[in-house]
Amino acid sequence: MQPYQPAKLLRLHFTERDRYKGQPLYEAVIEKCRELNIAGATVFRGLEGYGDTAEIHRSHLVRHDLPIVVQIVDSAENVQRLVPILEEMMDKGLIAISDVEVIRIQKAKGVQSV
Repeated sequence: MQPYQPAKLLRLHFTERDRYKGQPLYEAVIEKCRELNIAGATVFRGLEGYGDTAEIHRSHLVRHDLPIVVQIVDSAENVQRLVPILEEMMDKGLIAISDVEVIRIQKAKGVQSV
């Protein structure tokens, strides 16, 4: 079994209407994470939610305003480097940071578990 490694988990909360330089914010965040060699990031679209304004974000017939959560995992140093960039990219939203432990799994190709 691989040893646990300390890491940070970032969760960004915003809506699919949010943009950065005309691009959907979640796409821009993923591109920035790849550019900075961040270990991993995943985008989740929620069914419904609300934040500070208590405005409900949900699917509408005319406009799309679903909640978006982007999860990012990496070392404390890389997260510390990333957070100010994300703050600059976001006009509104929430960034939650948690301490986590990760196990990296990377099996050689062609090796099967029994």
